[in-house]
Amino acid sequence: MNERRWTYLSDMDGVLVKEEHLVPGADEFLAELKANGIDFLVLTNNSIYTPRDLRARLERTGLDIPEESIWTSALATAKFLSSQRPNGSAYVIGEAGLTTALHEVGYVLTERDPDYVVLGETRTYSFSAITRAIRLIEGGAKFIATNPDATGPSVEGSMPATGSVAALIEKATGRSPYYVGKPNPLMMRSALRRLGAHSESTLMIGDRMDTDVHSGIEAGLQTILVLTGISTRESAERYPYRPTLVLDSIADLIGRTGDPFGQG
Repeated sequence: MNERRWTYLSDMDGVLVKEEHLVPGADEFLAELKANGIDFLVLTNNSIYTPRDLRARLERTGLDIPEESIWTSALATAKFLSSQRPNGSAYVIGEAGLTTALHEVGYVLTERDPDYVVLGETRTYSFSAITRAIRLIEGGAKFIATNPDATGPSVEGSMPATGSVAALIEKATGRSPYYVGKPNPLMMRSALRRLGAHSESTLMIGDRMDTDVHSGIEAGLQTILVLTGISTRESAERYPYRPTLVLDSIADLIGRTGDPFGQG
């Protein structure tokens, strides 16, 4: 593998940052990628923020990541819908990250007879908005959700996320959503297209077996599990698939980004 030139996809929360703080070594890791001209994208299932917002948030932790190197489930969703039905219409439950991404691909946001109901992350789920979504889906709108995460972190503890609200709407309508974000390998493939990279020479770094490693494997990527987030060595053993490599932290890749799977 020494002659292979790798491209990196990396999850954000639990890999580069944790609870709004820099994971030690993440800044050096990214600096090494940039210094060596190694292409990378930072991925997140969170659809709340635009890449510009996320860049500013990451800068406050000490990470300098350009907007064009950030790929969100909102961007992947917009890209997917644009390929399925160009210049379509959608009723959106979500925040600026999602509405901006849809506007940028030419979508019209409407409450009247939309092609799609698109559900994303928001901190202010509205009962009336959810009710409207249910009625629009009953009326024939297709149901899309940015990601299946059931809960998300907050300072006070877990809070309901897109997957939980999607389950409520699914129960009410009998219609299952199509999830675009991880673990759907579509998220990985859209990131590969964004970079112009090939799966054979791309690796995915994540902290979750059920999303990051799962979607990486299904997209044909090499995978690295880091233990600074959700999954542990013990919990990883319970899955029927394995990452290519398990590391304590992203910091363990410093000095070996050109040959991450080498023996020395």
